[in-house]
Amino acid sequence: MYTDNHTFFAPVTYILAGIPGMEESHVWISIPFCLMYIVTLIGNSLLLFIILTEQSLHEPMYLFVSMLAAADLLLSITAVPKMLAVFWFGAGEISFAACLTQMFFIHVSFLSAILLAMAFDRYVAICNPLRYTIILTNSVIGKMGLAVVTRSFCFIFPLIFLVKQLKFCRTNRLPHNYCDYVDIARLACDDITVSIWYGVATAILVIGLDAMLIAVSYGLILRAVFQLPTKEARLKALHTCGSHVCVILMFYTPAFFSSFALRFGHIIPGYILNLLANLYVLIPPMLNPIVYGVTTKEILKRVINVYFLLMLSL
Repeated sequence: MYTDNHTFFAPVTYILAGIPGMEESHVWISIPFCLMYIVTLIGNSLLLFIILTEQSLHEPMYLFVSMLAAADLLLSITAVPKMLAVFWFGAGEISFAACLTQMFFIHVSFLSAILLAMAFDRYVAICNPLRYTIILTNSVIGKMGLAVVTRSFCFIFPLIFLVKQLKFCRTNRLPHNYCDYVDIARLACDDITVSIWYGVATAILVIGLDAMLIAVSYGLILRAVFQLPTKEARLKALHTCGSHVCVILMFYTPAFFSSFALRFGHIIPGYILNLLANLYVLIPPMLNPIVYGVTTKEILKRVINVYFLLMLSL
């Protein structure tokens, strides 16, 4: 079919280009990527194992941490193996269905919603401690987890539908090492205004709204903390939020810089944009279990126990 001198086609496969402009360095870049992936798998798997097998950790805070670890694993397993295949073997070919699947799990926004749920957990623990276990029962936590998944799916499915409706007539080469929604849409010969604006609206309503509610939660938490009678009580209350604040910063900082870089892509080299986008996929899932393992005494104690048990068994 010919329209406006374009031949439209339904893409069967895409070609992931890795990091254009740095092809000669792909093998070297893959080394830290691989190390971060290994740390992510080990750290989050260990965190899940400890929380699920240790009865004393079946409390709201740790159940939310286990949700975060599961989301981190899902994000990493979806994106990083294909990145490494591109770097090591030049295996950039990916089917359209696999590309949409990868795009779905990268953009599904589980992490943002889980961080909001964790902020609510800290708010209840500090502002209403006597009713903490009454409010956050296992049933309520389960419903919150279901709400996280349902909301994420409801927002991302229209994005997938919009991409599948696009007509393509240009190259099937993506200037990236994983499937990104914006990159796929830009290959289309259709008007992508609706797709782009839906993506912007989703970012504002999902990640932006979550960030605002998290900020409100911590505003209320700080107000409650500064009303505590002693300095020791204030420090103890703030310490319980320290790991969560670190995780929030690690999630939103790469996301902010990636978004900022995309808006000014015309003055920033493409390889810088790619590296910034990779930070979102690599850094938070790797550092989250480290932060909780180091700053949470109960988890750190059990990590040390697991380590000694492994050493004794060798």
